[in-house]
Amino acid sequence: MGVVLNEETIALIAQFEKITGAGSRDVIDDGDDDRLIFIVNPGDMGYAIGKKGVNIKKASESFGKRIEAVEYSDDPAQFIRNCFHPAQVKEVQFSDYHGEQIAHVVIRDEDRGRAIGKAGKNLNRTKMLALREHDIQNIIIE
Repeated sequence: MGVVLNEETIALIAQFEKITGAGSRDVIDDGDDDRLIFIVNPGDMGYAIGKKGVNIKKASESFGKRIEAVEYSDDPAQFIRNCFHPAQVKEVQFSDYHGEQIAHVVIRDEDRGRAIGKAGKNLNRTKMLALREHDIQNIIIE
C-alpha cells in the first residue's frame, strides 16, 4: 500500500522541511484535533524537534496548528513503538484475522494511560498512522 500525496500535502511537507530542516515523507491533517502529524524520515527526529523544541514551535506558529512528529520505520513494529513514544512499548506482535493485520501491543503498566491518551486520542492517532503507513487495520493494547 503506497501513500499518495496531493498538492496540499506536498506544500505542507515542503514548508515543514524548510522550517525544521527535517525530511518528511507524509503529513496527516487531523482536523478533529486541530493538529498536523508529520511522518519524518528515519534519523531526522532531532532536526524536526530542534534544540529545546525550537523547530517544532516555529512550525506550530507558522501553520497555526499543533504539530506532532513521528519517526518513520520500514519495520511495522518499530513504527508502532515510535508512534507511542514516549510510552514504553514492551512488545509488538502481529496476527491475521480474516485477512486483516492486527497489532497486539504490550505497554509498560505505568505508561498505559499515556499510550491511550485522553479520550483515546493517542491510540486513535497510532491506529490511523499504522493503517496509512503499514496497512495495519487494528491495534490492541494488552
